[in-house]
Formats: sequence, C-alpha cells, structure tokens
Amino acid sequence: MYAVIRAGGKQYRVAPGDVIRVEKVGTTGQIEFPVVALSTEDGQVGHQVDARVVGEIVEEGRGAKVIVFHYKRKKQYKKLRGHRQAFTAVRITEIASNGQSFKAPELPAKEAKPKKVKAAESEDEAVETKAPAAKKKSAPKKTAKKAAKKK
Repeated sequence: MYAVIRAGGKQYRVAPGDVIRVEKVGTTGQIEFPVVALSTEDGQVGHQVDARVVGEIVEEGRGAKVIVFHYKRKKQYKKLRGHRQAFTAVRITEIASNGQSFKAPELPAKEAKPKKVKAAESEDEAVETKAPAAKKKSAPKKTAKKAAKKK
C-alpha cells in the first residue's frame, strides 16, 4: 500500500518505512501529512476522506550548495551567489484508512560500542607480548665534496 502526500508545495509517493526529504518543517517529533491519493489492496488509486499519513522526524539539515551565477557578456556584469536548501528527513511510520492501519516495521535498537582500553594498560600488555627486536645498523654518513675555486 502506498499514498501520495503533499508537503512543502510538492507531492511525494510514500509507503510505510520510507524516508523522504521534505522542505523544512518547524515541528519536532511526529507529523501528519495531508493525503492527495491512496492505493487500496486491489491496486486501485483514489482519494479517501478519512485517510491519514503519519511520520516521525529523523533528521534536519541543509542540502548541497547550488551556485547561482548571473553574467552579461561585454557589459562587465557578473554576480555570484550560493544557496543551500534546508530540509527535514521524515520516516513514514503509518498509513491509515477505512479502519485499516499499515505500520512500518520497527527499527532495530542500536547497540552501544564497547569502550576502548586505556592506552597505558594496552602498552604494558604489548611490551610483555612482543619479543625484543635486533637493532639495525645505519649506513655511514657521507661528507659533501668542496668545489675548487679557479683564479
């Protein structure tokens, strides 16, 4: 099942579990989108009055930089501007219609990384386990020759 929603002046086709980037939304937590169209189990697409799409905000940020360069030849006119569009990443958690609810599968919980051993303790263990290495002899240094002066 999927739905077509409206957000930020654009329309998006979404299914439960999808992550979409929409124009910046000022709220935090969960957000509900207006539904334009909804597909049914039969594969028919139509408008449902009581349909709702719920999502949770995952991330907020800014997109890649877009360079805007205005130029008029032979007139010594150049103008350079940059722009980064703000976005909000939303994960669609539920699509509900006619008493039916299609929910996204739960994300697995992230496991904590094991803590690193202190450097001093690890050095002591490393010294004990390694065998002593033989020293290498370095090559003798060469002296530079002086150039003779001509008179």
